[in-house]
Amino acid sequence: MNPLKIAIVGATGAVGAELIKLLEKSHIPVSQLGLIASSRSAGRQIAFRGGAWPVDVIESAGNTTFDMAFFSAGGAISLEWAPRFAASGALVIDNSNAFRMNPDVPLLVPQVNPCVLTSRPDCGIVANPNCSTIQLVRAIRPLVQVLAIRQIVLTTYQAASGGGLRGINELLTGSKGVLDGTDEPSSERFPVALAFNVIPQVGEFSADGATLEERKLIQESRKIFSLSELKLTATCVRVPVTNGHSEAVYIEFREHVSLNNVRELLARERGIQLYDNASCRPYPTPRLLQNHGDVHVGRIRVNPDDGRGLWMWVVANNLHVGAALNAVQIAELAVSNRLVGAI
Repeated sequence: MNPLKIAIVGATGAVGAELIKLLEKSHIPVSQLGLIASSRSAGRQIAFRGGAWPVDVIESAGNTTFDMAFFSAGGAISLEWAPRFAASGALVIDNSNAFRMNPDVPLLVPQVNPCVLTSRPDCGIVANPNCSTIQLVRAIRPLVQVLAIRQIVLTTYQAASGGGLRGINELLTGSKGVLDGTDEPSSERFPVALAFNVIPQVGEFSADGATLEERKLIQESRKIFSLSELKLTATCVRVPVTNGHSEAVYIEFREHVSLNNVRELLARERGIQLYDNASCRPYPTPRLLQNHGDVHVGRIRVNPDDGRGLWMWVVANNLHVGAALNAVQIAELAVSNRLVGAI
């Protein structure tokens, strides 16, 4: 195929930087790279495949015609600019919450529901799910396909990087201040200071007491699996970890579940690293993750008081698996299906 003109909106953010790295390593041919960020970053040069590309502001780059555009600059930017890029011919892969529940926009995890992108959407936009949703649906996909699930209860333990570079910097600066005894940690990015703390709130609260992040997990999981009646409830917690989200997942099945069967299903699933060997650590932790493209699953156990219940511990690199990698894999699927560029 002919090389593509690709834009990355939010190129200097945490996810944008990861996108550039992954796109550079991918097999997607690139003839032009439009790096777009705020005016604070305009003029910077970013290396890519042996060259250097300048960072521009969206008002200028928005006049350029692209074949594909990754958006990772927040919902407000996506709502205003993603339809414009799509109208000018770009296939937009959006990482925000702006279009995920739009029935005309595919919500895609390539390992789970690739069938939703067999043709180019009329709106020209494909939505990248929430980071916590991606690792959850990838971990439970083989179980959903084979076993009848009654309900899912989970708690997430989400890293500071979910708040972008500002979130990471706030955690690191606040932790240093606490250790030095010089400064009280700030809480500009999070509801309260995250340093040496745990916050049972990710996103704004709604009238029923749930947060935006908790609603995303429910709604997005239902859409991805095409299970509108899936019972799922969650508590999302921010923890003082730089990068890597963790989830304690409890699945209640309609029938008694076999632990060996679950392990076999997970072991066969591509992209799942199963911590199942008695000779190694029986669970993953976010700081010590290897194979950052995988979803890591451990502490799998049947509820001793209810044979229909199963616990799993799920960990993934949220910037990689939960955002940039999924976006690049969507792009690769679109290229493979001849939905973008001239073949």
